[in-house]
Amino acid sequence: MTALLQRFRSAVHARWLYHLGGAAASSITLGMRRIYILPTRAGLQCALLLMVMLVGSLNYNLGLGYALTFLLAACVLADMVATAHNLAGLQLTPGHTAPVFAGETASFRIELAPARARQHYAIWLGFQDAGDSVQPCDVGTAPVASVQLRAATSRRGWQAAGRIRLVTRFPLGLFRAWSYWQPALQVLVYPAPEQPPVPLPAMGATAGHGRSRTGSEHLAGLRDYRPGDSPRHLAWRQIARHTSRPELPLLAKQFEGGSASLLRLDLATLPPQLPLEHKLSRLCAWVLAAESSAQPYSLRLDQVFIPAALGPAQQSACLRALALYGDNPAEQEPNP
Repeated sequence: MTALLQRFRSAVHARWLYHLGGAAASSITLGMRRIYILPTRAGLQCALLLMVMLVGSLNYNLGLGYALTFLLAACVLADMVATAHNLAGLQLTPGHTAPVFAGETASFRIELAPARARQHYAIWLGFQDAGDSVQPCDVGTAPVASVQLRAATSRRGWQAAGRIRLVTRFPLGLFRAWSYWQPALQVLVYPAPEQPPVPLPAMGATAGHGRSRTGSEHLAGLRDYRPGDSPRHLAWRQIARHTSRPELPLLAKQFEGGSASLLRLDLATLPPQLPLEHKLSRLCAWVLAAESSAQPYSLRLDQVFIPAALGPAQQSACLRALALYGDNPAEQEPNP
């Protein structure tokens, strides 16, 4: 009971001392009230040396010894102020974070802007719970410096960035100044694709006259390229003739006859004995396989339905729906 009480007191003390209880911030400017500083081992050794020099000067009544001792002490105090000011005034802003699959490493982008007419050197950034995994950064040579902080992912859905710690020992290394920041930054984690992947299910619908999966129907002519067209349907010969005129649009082949089958991916059709996360992983693998084979596909997750299409936008919408399924219904809009 005593140990639990001590841990509670230490946690409350840390939240009050280091301002760790506040909400996540979209951007922040570090002020002196958020910066903490302590002497390093070299700083403590320097302080011990100054005390020895002072005692020696007092014992032998050395005027030059007094001057040298107080001159070095003034330099140490100036280093303490410079170390704290190396963090003060920094403007921190979260950047864009690309989605990743569960189990991969997410990369959080942090942008640092210097204080007005100042430069900041030898700053180390890293997540507080990441141990020694930190990134160095110098701010001031460019208007904005960018740092990529990496964190492991384990489950699908939104994953918030951890608390960031900034540390510096510049310029002499006698003091260590640090600060904390909780950014309003999160990454979308897709389900991990099933390994090894299961073959795609059989085609479940016919789309009538339209896009062909194989491109073996009668060639009717050429048309402008549309997002989602298979690279195999591009008119490469005609495109090569127009390389000197980049303003002309890309051309794709137009087919007539036959029918194009659409691929239906439905959560309800998967074996009921499979766990939910396994089902989502299989659907994720099927989405990637359908995109790589240029097969138009639709996705249904209970009340959420994404119509058949093909291309990066379709893949992103389906993977997002899989990532957020059952976690945050407000992120998904049901379709009739």
